[in-house]
Formats: sequence, C-alpha cells, structure tokens
Amino acid sequence: MKKLLIALSVVSCFAAADEGMWMPKQLPEIADKLKAAGLTIDPNDISKLTEFPAAAIVSLGGCSASFVSPDGLVATNHHCAYNSIAHNSTPDNDLLANGFLAKGLDAEVPAAPGSRIFVTKAVDDVTNKVIDAKVTELTGKARLDAIEDNQKALVAECEEDEGHRCTVAAYYGSLEYYLIKQLEIKDVRLVHAPASGVGKFGGDTDNWMWPRHTGDYSFLRAYVSPEGESADYSEDNVPYKPDYHLTIASEGLEEGDFVMALGYPGRTNRHRLPSEVKETFEWSYPKTVEQFQDSLDIIARETADDKDAELKYASRVAGLNNYLKNRQGMLDSFASSDLLERKQQEHKELTEWVNSDRTKKALYADGLNTIDMLLQQRHKKSRADYQLNNATPRLLSVARAVHRLAQEGTKPDAERKAGYQERDIPRFESYLAGMDRNFDAKVEKALDLHNLSSYMAQPKSERDAAFDKAMGLRDGMSNDELSALIDGWYESTSLLDRDNRMALLEFDPEQFEQSEDPFVKAAVALYPSDLEDEKKSEELSGKIQQAYADYMRAKIAFMQSKGEAVYPDANSTLRITYGNVAGRDHGTEDGNAWAPFTTLRGVTEKATGEGEFNAPEEQLKAIEAGDFGPYEKADLNSVPVNYLATLDITGGNSGSAVLNHKGEFVGLAFDGTLDSIISDWDFNLENTRSIQVDTRYMLWQMEYVDHADNLLKELGVSTSQ
Repeated sequence: MKKLLIALSVVSCFAAADEGMWMPKQLPEIADKLKAAGLTIDPNDISKLTEFPAAAIVSLGGCSASFVSPDGLVATNHHCAYNSIAHNSTPDNDLLANGFLAKGLDAEVPAAPGSRIFVTKAVDDVTNKVIDAKVTELTGKARLDAIEDNQKALVAECEEDEGHRCTVAAYYGSLEYYLIKQLEIKDVRLVHAPASGVGKFGGDTDNWMWPRHTGDYSFLRAYVSPEGESADYSEDNVPYKPDYHLTIASEGLEEGDFVMALGYPGRTNRHRLPSEVKETFEWSYPKTVEQFQDSLDIIARETADDKDAELKYASRVAGLNNYLKNRQGMLDSFASSDLLERKQQEHKELTEWVNSDRTKKALYADGLNTIDMLLQQRHKKSRADYQLNNATPRLLSVARAVHRLAQEGTKPDAERKAGYQERDIPRFESYLAGMDRNFDAKVEKALDLHNLSSYMAQPKSERDAAFDKAMGLRDGMSNDELSALIDGWYESTSLLDRDNRMALLEFDPEQFEQSEDPFVKAAVALYPSDLEDEKKSEELSGKIQQAYADYMRAKIAFMQSKGEAVYPDANSTLRITYGNVAGRDHGTEDGNAWAPFTTLRGVTEKATGEGEFNAPEEQLKAIEAGDFGPYEKADLNSVPVNYLATLDITGGNSGSAVLNHKGEFVGLAFDGTLDSIISDWDFNLENTRSIQVDTRYMLWQMEYVDHADNLLKELGVSTSQ
C-alpha cells in the first residue's frame, strides 16, 4: 500500500489545472500548479486538517459550511438551511417568504430536528486494519461482514471520545480506508436567512443556469454545553468556539483571480466502468426523471390549496426539483457527448495493456474479467426491484427501520448491523420527531396510490409475493379498491401521532409482533424475507467490492504507465479544489459568451413581483437608490451578485467556502451550469463552471436591505451607513 501511495504522489503533478477534488494532504504534491494558478500562501500551510483553513470547514451532513466568527457562526447556502427555515415557518409566520434575522443570541431558533454540524478533528489511514489478513482470505458476504466488523471496531474505539462521530471512508475503489473523527454538534440554531425572493431568486427556472442572480446564503450557529462539549439543545448551551474561522476578504475578486473551494463533495463517478455508464444513462437516470416528475406533480396537486401542507413539503419539493433538473441535464449532456464510446475505448485499452505480458495478466486479469459480470447481476436486480422500492409507503419504511432497530437491539452493540447501533438511535429519534413538519397523510396517500398502481400493473411473476401478502394486495385490484385499501391503512395506523412513533423506539421484538398497526404488522411480516434479500444482496456486494478494488488497482497502474494523475473520486470527505474566476467564450442554446460576474441590475431586470422572481420590495428600492457603499465593483458600476469559476465541485459542495489567493472568504459555491454537471462522470474543463454567491452581495444585502448590523459586526465588517 505504501508503494501505491508513493506512486500516486509521483504522478499527481500531471493533473490538468482546475481538475480534481484533492485531499488536503495532497496539496504539497500539486504546489507548483497551485502557485501557477495564483495561490500566494504556502500550500504546505493549508494542507493540515487541524489548522487553517481546513479546520474552519464543516459538514452539515449533506452540505458544506464554514465557521466565520469566533462565536460559532456558520455560513452556508440558503438551500442548505431550507429545511430549517421551512421547519420554523407557519402560515402566519412564513420565514421562507419573509426571511429571518435573529437580532441577538436569545432570538436564534432551533434548526430542523436532526440538524448537525460536523467538525473534522482527525483523518487516519486505517487500510491495513480494515483489510487485514482475515479479510484477504474471504469473499462475498463473509468478506463484507468482516470488513464491517473491522470498521465498527475502529468506529467504536474512536467514539469512546464522547461527543464525536467517526466513520471509515473508502478511497480508490476500496483500495484504501481512512478513519475520520468529527465533533458532532447537535445544538444547531438558525440565525439569519434572506427572503426566498433573494435566497431562492430564480427558483427552478434559473437552477443550473447562467446568468444567475441568487443570494444563496444563510447563517447558522453551533452551540455546545457550558463545558464546551457536544450537547442536545438546551437554553444553558453557549456558542461553540472554533479553533479557526474564516475572515471576509479585504478586497473583492476580479476576473482571472485564483479561488479555491473547501467542502465535502458527495460522490463522483469518474472511475466507473462502461457498463455502469450505459446502465445509468440509458435506464436509471431516465427512470429517476420520470419518477421525480410524477412525485412533483402529485405533491403540487395535493398541496394546491393547503398552505400548511405546502410548507411541509417545501424542502422535499426543492430537493426533487434540484435533482430532476440535475439528472435531466446529465441526460442531455450525455446525449450530445461521446462519453460511452470513450469509456469503452479506455476500457479496451486497459484490457489490452493488462493482457500485454504475463506479469500484468497475473496481477490484474482476474479483476477485469470478474467485475463486469458481477455488475450485470447488480443491474438486473436493481431493475427488478425498481417498482417495488417506489411502491413502499413511507410509513412502512419507518416501521421496517424501527422494527429492525428493535431486532438488532437484542444483540451486543458491537454485533449489531451498522446503522442500528446505539450511536444511531439519535438519528432515529430526530427523524421520527421531525415527521410532523414534513408529512401529510393526504399527500402520502396520493403518492402511495400512484406508486402502488404502477407496481400492481406488473405481471404477478414480477411482483414480490411477500410484499403483496403483507400489504393485502390482490391480482386485478381496481384503482378504487387500491385507494380504499390505502385509506384503511391510514385510518387504522397510529404512526401519524408523534408520541406513538416515538414509543416504537422503546418496543422490543415481541411488542412489535403484538401490534395491530397495519404498517407495523407488515414490517414484522416482511422481516424474514427482508433478511433473506439482504443476505443475497450482500453476497453480491462483497464480491463486487473485491472485484472493484482489483479493477481500480489495474486502472491506477495503467494510468501511471501513461503519466496520468490519479485522485480519488469524491466520497463525502473533505476536499479542496482550485481554479480561477472565469467566464466562458460560449454559452448554451444561444451560443453567447458568458461574463464572469452578474450584478444587481440583473435582479431588477428579472424581477416580476411574483413566483420565482419575487424580489423583495425593500431590495428593489435599495437597488434603485443606487447606494452600494464599499460593495460596488467599480468597473461594473454595481454590486456583483454571482460569479463563475473553474472549480471542480459537485453535490455536497453546496455551501462550500470559496477563498482567494490569501485564504480569505470571497463567496459560497452553490451551483454548476447545466451543460457541465455531467462532470460528475466526465470532467470537461472547457465547459465546467461553478457558480458562487459573491460575499459583496451578501454583505450589501445584509446591510442595506435586511439591516443585519449585529451579524456584520460579528463578521468584522464595518457598516457604511
């Protein structure tokens, strides 16, 4: 393994500028490229996770964020805080529409249940502890179980340090494993969010588009016990004191300036095989687009005249719309690209290289020959399960999960299935408690009817007999009969009540078996078949994991032979990407070039007073007044709103702090452009542009419109008024 790491270090310098989601420790390896791009501070000084600036970067468990004050103030995107804003909204006090500003600590409100801020404290290579001598002798489910046991042991030891959350992440196709230790801050509060007419300006119409004029920012605050330890919400808690925080840049960005984004990108797929590309773009993504659109249509119909239900589903709708446009954009990009052909050619070249001599063949041929066969088996299973997974009512999924928790609770903690250990119970508690603000029976019944109708339209041979029996589904059921059956479930269930849901967490398996709740009864009935399906799935997954590691070992060696860089695909761990502020010499449909900055003039031009372009009246008046203070960019004669950069980002990077060449805070990444989002699979420097909200716009809006003087002072910004 050490030899592999050394080899990777040697070839990393061949990576194209801007490309790559680098682990912080890799920055010294690409120091020359960073300096050539414009970085003026020493790359060695920013490569340590426990020092500036990496120590100021946090995860929200799906989005990125950063500390921006010594008192635990956290900056992130508006859409990353959207659920918390919606959670605190009511028909009479719509924070989504009107925005929110806490003028003091006592006015800050709890974020949505389950909200977390994760502060990375350590990352250690544990490859040899995960893939130990025992694991190397195993295959299939046995191998997977042994790896899981090793991971759980490492996590358990790590989490003996109370208040911390630890995970073991796989890199390079499970060739390497790292133990990541994070402080888990459980008391998260909403501090400030602009009105949706700012934070979500342009809505779904402008999503993934340029030019953009969205103030996609918000502020949270991390709270801990008076002793400085992680703690649940309490009025006695105090703001967390981070070791480091970012500071606002003293000078604004110009075209061509160096920028880097620090965050937690979710997943990229640049090392996927041709068969995976084909299955994804020819079957999986088209099905996803269809399903998401159906769900959006149903939710819109069912919440049309119900403000409370609309607010409950606001966050889900925003997420569905985002993913829908993302997937459709990927499909459109794929259709006009030669990605599959190039992947097939690359795989052919790899195969030929492996078979070119006895040594390579002995080392790598088995992995290449095995992986595609196994992937075809997985694709077949995914297709077979598609309708069933969609048809599973949300309350059944809840009942299944909590019943499994009870079953696993009969075992010693170390022997329980990952995801069902003592460390996981708070996640269950938060989810069950929070359902009151994101669940409406009328909406869920409509979704269930649509999905179950599609499932029942399949031939009986393609349906799941155990599921049909547990749910009382019969051949030939009409939609009216199916609707009546669903109505019966919801009339009989006790899970619509928060206290009843929470009580399930205290049930033992025998109590579950005695329940008359229709969803709980179904969960109990399905448990044996669920276990059998899980066993078969894990047998296949274990074989795939082993074969994938072998495949990646071959691919890395092949890329090294050509002098090409190898950086790990994104896996929700801290990464740094760098580039420059840059427009494009081409647009999309109309072919027009893209300027690197947008300004307040674009807000005024787009504003309609309603819907997605409902800019607040106070903002429009402030723009008309023309007082831009120190936030004006002289050559634009206005305040810059958003800017483009050549940063290599993806989902999960939302909320990532963008820093200038001196390590100062200059914006928040929040989006990419529609024709470049396929970069998750196929990086294209010519097209790839990230979209950021400029700190100058954030500060102008906070000072001149929202009058967030208290926060500006905390950020170290002197107001001009």
